[in-house]
Amino acid sequence: MVAKRPDGIFPHIGTDAWGRNLADAIENTCAELGVVPPPRQAITEGLATALPDTEIKGLIASRSNKKVLKPSAYRLVQAGDEQVLLLMCDVHGAAVVPWDLNDRTVGCWSPPVAEASQRVKDLIASELALHEARKTAKTAEKERESCRRAAGDDTYAAQALAAATQKHEDAERRVGELEGVRQALLTALGGRRPRPVVRAAQEDGEPKAALTLAEQPYEMAVHMQRYAAENLERAGKTRGYDLAESLVDAGQLSKGMNVMQQWQITRPDGTVSKLWRLAAVTGNNRALARLNIFRVRPEYLVTGMPQSLLPMPKGKKANPELLLSQREILNRLSDRLNEAAAKPETEATDPSVRAGKIATVSAEIVIGCTKPAALEHVLRTLNVNDHLRGIQPYDEDARLIALFATLVDAYARESLLADALAEAFPDARGADLLDLVGVRDALTANGPLDPLVPLVPVGDDVSPAVLRDIAVRAITALVFPEIPPEAPKRPTARTVRDTGRFWPIVRGTLQEPAWSQTRAKTAEARTRLWSAAIAQLFLHRGNILSALGFFGVPETAKGAGQDPRSLKVLLLGAEAGDATAWAALVQRMAPALIHAPQPFITAGQGSEAGDGRKGVRRTPKSALAALTLAYTAASAPNISRALLLAFAKAVLEHPDATQPPEAESGEPLVCYGERHWVEGRAPITAGMVIAPDTEGRPTHYVADKAWFDETFPVELGRPTPGSPGSTTTSTTAGTSTDPTATVNGAPPADPHDQLATLRRELPARVELVESGYQQAVDSAHTLMTDFEEAHRLRVQLGEDALPAEQRIEWMEKLTKVRAAAQASVTTLEQVEALILQV
Repeated sequence: MVAKRPDGIFPHIGTDAWGRNLADAIENTCAELGVVPPPRQAITEGLATALPDTEIKGLIASRSNKKVLKPSAYRLVQAGDEQVLLLMCDVHGAAVVPWDLNDRTVGCWSPPVAEASQRVKDLIASELALHEARKTAKTAEKERESCRRAAGDDTYAAQALAAATQKHEDAERRVGELEGVRQALLTALGGRRPRPVVRAAQEDGEPKAALTLAEQPYEMAVHMQRYAAENLERAGKTRGYDLAESLVDAGQLSKGMNVMQQWQITRPDGTVSKLWRLAAVTGNNRALARLNIFRVRPEYLVTGMPQSLLPMPKGKKANPELLLSQREILNRLSDRLNEAAAKPETEATDPSVRAGKIATVSAEIVIGCTKPAALEHVLRTLNVNDHLRGIQPYDEDARLIALFATLVDAYARESLLADALAEAFPDARGADLLDLVGVRDALTANGPLDPLVPLVPVGDDVSPAVLRDIAVRAITALVFPEIPPEAPKRPTARTVRDTGRFWPIVRGTLQEPAWSQTRAKTAEARTRLWSAAIAQLFLHRGNILSALGFFGVPETAKGAGQDPRSLKVLLLGAEAGDATAWAALVQRMAPALIHAPQPFITAGQGSEAGDGRKGVRRTPKSALAALTLAYTAASAPNISRALLLAFAKAVLEHPDATQPPEAESGEPLVCYGERHWVEGRAPITAGMVIAPDTEGRPTHYVADKAWFDETFPVELGRPTPGSPGSTTTSTTAGTSTDPTATVNGAPPADPHDQLATLRRELPARVELVESGYQQAVDSAHTLMTDFEEAHRLRVQLGEDALPAEQRIEWMEKLTKVRAAAQASVTTLEQVEALILQV
């Protein structure tokens, strides 16, 4: 006998049979439209269990003995090159989970690295231990107060009070220790959490139109969902009205877009539950507000609802401790609210009254797409576009990150993303082998940096530091594209400056004025965009205003003009005495100097009115200039090349450190600026840099802003004209080494110092020559292979030979190259003889 359907406005969820009918209808409709459907399990467990039974009946029609969706129930949306099929229906008001990948909260997520995930697990364990320690301290405090107020003054009472006091002090000490551990873990995480990585769901080895998260422990799933909800609430506070009260009063006035997503949760007993739920792609704030009105926590929907919150009706057998079935959760919730709404004594603040107008809400559900592998990116783009056109204010960082994602999509839409990267990386090992979808995710920090490997030069090792440097250079090339050189002016004709293929994309996306109107305001806005995009690559996220001044009007109008040399070559060049290599290396270091656990470059500080009031005026550009000029400045005797190189290597590698630094002597490390402090010192965490001495050896201090400002003061960035620090000459190949030569009237250099400098720089120069020759050999071998293949194909196809003029031209060029190579061999033989005499 079928049970009677309960009365009330809160809906009853459809049965399994209707869920199977809905799955058949969706699959048949997708086949007719040529799109890929979601997995069948996602429809039956994630979608059908969120729809009222009467709603499912109204979506399905029969045609030719098969079930299909009614034409009024769906619509096909064009999203770039892909199509997305949306089901228009009414869902239960508490059936949608806020999407943790909302672009308004993008600033609270860090790159998805394994080390950060492990730190989150450690943080969860420390918070649990801290909670237990606080309970123990509270109990000890009550025992101490009880002993203190007890009657009697005998020896036993005094001993009991002393023991209770000692127990309370030990408990408080333990709480302090755990607080320090928790704070250290938060510092190591940069105050953020690693971004969850979603992928297209698989069914029978084929991607489908739904998303899935990687398997995660129960405690981490709860922690991450709570963290996402807290940050979504924080971002929603900028709204000019109370969203929850608006939903209570008027209901939901606009539709939200949802997608089916799977959470894979590992339980403490080792079992894995795979739960399908509806995730809000757009309308995340509304989804969270609805759950708050229903008094349902978001993590309960994705990890299981505690049985105590939704008990079984009287007379029925209780289920396990956690409810995993979405149908069971929503039906119990509706039954409880309908029962409460029927009672006359129910107060107006009860969810059964407040949620009346959002018992069901209109929604659009993704039920098909043409390219499932790109579904996440398509939905993210739709979310960004929806918000950029909206009226709710963005956080500045989130808005700029969304704009950069739009810029990358504009390059891809015009089929110029690969060309722009190939032009920025002339020495790439295979720019034509790029996976553009992966590159797009890597540059927007929505995926790993591995797709950038084809941009690494041949011969360079692939490491996290190298890939991050490639990503920074790629972002710089896209935000500050170079334009062609200016053509010669003709006096009798009006000329229009050719801005090339890439600059119009930037202008159109960022809605900038004409190229001739590029001013300081445009340069500042573009620099902010660059800084926000770069910040997403680092675990520790500094202030994006710390990069103001790095790029001016010339770079904004004509391009960044990046040095094409790789990190390895720049480090060798700086070690060999090349000042231009050091200047380029400083530009590569700049993002890591900003986004460090102890940032070295911060937003403009101090006051130009007086150093005594707010400190010495220090702009980001001043800090970068001081570090650049320190390489050649003679006015800084405490700065050596060894110190600079050791600092540069540590800064470039610090984001990848997994363990806190340790002093060689075993002494505890302290931040340089806190060396005289007794309490309140910052915890030493992974990613911090040990300050080097003048010999490049590590000290027992951690380098921080105080060390940086003291080592590279403001005055170092303002060399006086004619001073030795203002010259950038260095002892490189071709530079005069005459012992009697002087620079700007300075006394001649000591021959002993010159010899020591050369002996220090020559090993790096030998390595530079070796890598250059190896690249030339590889190029010659590739050229020979290509000519052999061309000869084979010509013989196979019976084609005519090339014209004699073209063959002669190529042979003349190769003859000159061979003569130069033979001359260089003679030079190297002379160097070999000189090595024995040095």
